[in-house]
Amino acid sequence: MKSKYSVLIIGGGTAGIMTSAQLLKKNPSLSIGIIDPADTHYYQPAWTLVGAGTYDYEDTAKPMKDLIPKGADWIQDYATGFDADNNLVKTQNSGDISYDYLVVAPGLIMDLSLIEGLESSLGKGVVCSNYTDSKHTWEVLQNFKGGNAIFTQPTTPIKCGGAPQKIAYLAADYFKKNKIDAQVIFATPGSVLFGVKEIRDTLTKVVDRYGMHFKPFYAPVKIDADKKIITFKYVGDDENQCVENESKSIGEKISGDAIIEMPFDMLHLAPPQTAPKFIKESNLVTKEGWLDVNINSLQHNQYPNIFGLGDVAALPTAKTGAAIRKQVPVVVENLMFMMNNKPASNKSYQGYSSCPLVTGYGKMALAEFDYEGNFTPDPKLKQMLVFNSAKEHWRLWMLKKYGLPYLYWNKMMKGVEV
Repeated sequence: MKSKYSVLIIGGGTAGIMTSAQLLKKNPSLSIGIIDPADTHYYQPAWTLVGAGTYDYEDTAKPMKDLIPKGADWIQDYATGFDADNNLVKTQNSGDISYDYLVVAPGLIMDLSLIEGLESSLGKGVVCSNYTDSKHTWEVLQNFKGGNAIFTQPTTPIKCGGAPQKIAYLAADYFKKNKIDAQVIFATPGSVLFGVKEIRDTLTKVVDRYGMHFKPFYAPVKIDADKKIITFKYVGDDENQCVENESKSIGEKISGDAIIEMPFDMLHLAPPQTAPKFIKESNLVTKEGWLDVNINSLQHNQYPNIFGLGDVAALPTAKTGAAIRKQVPVVVENLMFMMNNKPASNKSYQGYSSCPLVTGYGKMALAEFDYEGNFTPDPKLKQMLVFNSAKEHWRLWMLKKYGLPYLYWNKMMKGVEV
C-alpha cells in the first residue's frame, strides 16, 4: 500500500468500484486506492426479493477482493476524517493517505437511535427490515397468522425511497395468495405514494387492489416491541383526517399533539439513515450533513479536486444504484479533464434515478425520473416489448430478478458504461 495516490476513493460500494473501474479503462496506469473495511460487497437491490422469499440471499454477496479492479489498491481500513486543505484522508490503521484527487462515496449508515425503541427491537420477533436482515423479513412473513402488518419509513432520506412500499405490496400479495386475514398498512411521513404522477397513478390502483390502508404524514417516533405498538406523529399541516371506522379496524388510538398509536402483528421499517459520522463531522458537508457537491458536475463546492457521488452526496434525487450508474461517467470525465489541466466542465447529470417498484409476485412498474420529477423511461425498454413502464408488467419483474443483477455484476462492476 502506498501513502499517496493520484485518485483516492472512499468506499467500495457501487459508486467506488464503478468509478475506479471506469477510470482504469481510460488510463490503466493511474494510481488508484480504494478505502473500504468490508470483506463482502452486496447487491442490495435484491434484498426486497429476499424478504419475500423469491431470491437467495447468498446470491446477493460477493467477496470484495474479487471486485476491486485490477490495477487498483484495496486499503482495507476505515476512513476517519479529512484534511482537505492538505489533500489528506485519515484512516483508522493506515495513517494519513494523500491524494491528487479524492472521490467520496462511502454510502450511508443506519442510525437506529433516531427512533425510540428501534435499537432494542429491530431484527427480533416480528420487527424486521430488508435494509438490515432480509432473511429475517421472510421468516416474519411466513410466520404471520393475521392482524396488522405495518410497513413504514423514517423522516430521513433513505436508500431507494420505494423499498419500504415494495415489500408491503409483496406481503399483501403473499397474504392474499395464502388466504391470510391481514390489515396491510403503509404509513409514510411523505404526502404521496410516489412523487412521479404516472407511477403514483399505478400505485394507487395497487393499494386499492390489495385493500391496503395508506397513511400519509405518519412519521414513526417510537416502537414498543413488548406491547407490539408503534407510535407515529402526524406531520401534515391539516388536522389528521383519518377515517373513524378505518381507525377502529386497525386499532388506531389518536391522542393530543397529533400522536397516533397503532398495534402491530408484523412491523417492517426502513431505519433512519444518515451520512457516516466522519463525513458529518467534516467541513465537506451541507448543514443537513450530506456531502456538498454541485448537483450537475458532482464536483465539491469548496474543494475542486474532490468529487462525491452515490448515497452520501447532497443531491435532491433518490439514492439508488441506478442514479450512481449515471453519475459515475460524469465524475470520471471531469477527473480526466482535471488531470489534463482543464476545468470539470461536464455538468450533464440531471438527477436521473430509477426505482423498480415491485407490486406483487411477477409484477413490476419502473419509475425513472430526474431532478424535476419528470418521468424519463429508458427508450431501450421498447426492445423488451415494454411500451409503458409506468404500468405493471411481468417483463419488468424479469428485468428486476434476472436482468439487473446480471448487468450489475458483469457490466457495471467491470466499468462498462450501461
